[in-house]
Amino acid sequence: MTNPFQIGDTRVYQKLVTAADFARFEDGLVHAVCSTFSLAQAAEWAGRLFVLEMKEEDEEGIGIFLIINHKSPAFEGETIAIKAILSEVNGNEVICRFEAYVGDRLVADGETGQKILKKKN
Repeated sequence: MTNPFQIGDTRVYQKLVTAADFARFEDGLVHAVCSTFSLAQAAEWAGRLFVLEMKEEDEEGIGIFLIINHKSPAFEGETIAIKAILSEVNGNEVICRFEAYVGDRLVADGETGQKILKKKN
């Protein structure tokens, strides 16, 4: 693992909301807006953008925690910009805060944690 970053560095992932992102369970559609589950996956990916530049060929990142505060809806056709902010690197753990916006509207914020491990132990 290498770390070319400084605390406070950012990476941005943009996600277009589609019907596949809507909240659904076995009993059907809950609502036609981006689900918390889909937002969580996008937030993890935003933090993973750091991991992709840090891990070596024989390493991979795994999620270790996720905190998400879903603040407002994101509708089909809107683009969510998820900004990951590097907040800590503790050994092989990469911790990021994140903010997700549609335009100026805060959709979610929170924190993700990933760990970089050898692929074979």
